[in-house]
Amino acid sequence: MKKIILSFAAVLLFLLPGNICAAGEKLPEISAKAAVLISADTGEIIFQVNSGEKLPMASTTKIMTALLCIESGGLDEEFVVDSEAIKVEGSSMGLQEGDIVTKYALCCGMLLPSGNDAANAAAVKIAGSIENFADMMNQRARELGLSKTYFVTPSGLEGDGHGSSAYDMALLAREALRNETFREICSKQTVSVKFGDPPYERRLYNTNKLLSGYDGVYGVKTGFTDEAGRCLVSACERDGVKLICVTLNDRNDWNDHTAMYDYGFSKAKKLSLRLNELPELDLAGGENDVISVKSASIDLTVLDADEKAFDYTVLASPFVYAPVKEGDEIAGLRISCDGRTVAEIPLYAAENADLKRTAPKKRSGIVKKFIADIRKLFS
Repeated sequence: MKKIILSFAAVLLFLLPGNICAAGEKLPEISAKAAVLISADTGEIIFQVNSGEKLPMASTTKIMTALLCIESGGLDEEFVVDSEAIKVEGSSMGLQEGDIVTKYALCCGMLLPSGNDAANAAAVKIAGSIENFADMMNQRARELGLSKTYFVTPSGLEGDGHGSSAYDMALLAREALRNETFREICSKQTVSVKFGDPPYERRLYNTNKLLSGYDGVYGVKTGFTDEAGRCLVSACERDGVKLICVTLNDRNDWNDHTAMYDYGFSKAKKLSLRLNELPELDLAGGENDVISVKSASIDLTVLDADEKAFDYTVLASPFVYAPVKEGDEIAGLRISCDGRTVAEIPLYAAENADLKRTAPKKRSGIVKKFIADIRKLFS
């Protein structure tokens, strides 16, 4: 293991993309103005074309909108959509004035049929206005290190400065896919949700043809405007190898993603990290001063990285307090590669830790005499 650091806080850092194409290597021929293929785990770039150039990204914007909507909570709470928010051009999930809906239905509506009405309705519900929600989107983009990304609308309809890079969108998708609800929704080819006045069941269909057109694809989002052209963010997994692909302004996106995945699966590999050199943690209140920990191994998709490329940060309180049973989760482990967080996994107690035994306190002579006198009364 390369390095283990005890820490109580950590900062997410992201590498800027670079061109890694080897000279003389046969690369995919694509028509996108910008494209990138990365490891969904490490963020390593496997293939790229102009991946750092800021461009309009159309409805792939809704990846951020849906993620913030899910994270806001209360997904099953019913409410009436804002009548002005749903008055928007372009693709729609079919919302009308007075409709009762849930945030979950809105996420389905923006991720599958790419409803601009769903994105706007969610934004106003969460932040009170489109502008306030855009501020939330940009704050989250800064937290994720998306240096080429700026949001003006939750739907992706262009505003002044609204845009991102292929690499930023890949990192955003990587973050969003860590959310189980987001992944579950964007992987569906079709879904039934209820909304209306009163709500009734509707069937929504996904615009992402790769879900059925390429083995292993499980997301993420399509997009199109006249200015942005065809945009596509997708994710795919085969035999434990997980990749994310992004194309911006691409007239042949389905075929380009297929070609990039074919190339990526021929280059990337699965690396199993065996976490056998974990440090002991300080123990308070136990028979011993420390306690040993254990963790399951983890599989990661890599291009060039080997076990020496990873750093490990133990996330724990200053002390673990007894009693502890073997198998209890007592800390966490952050795995990083080149400063970028790859995964966070739990650490478990590798042994029992009982409370420290203390000798019984000796009774004073006065106490002993008092107890003896009480016993005499009842003898």
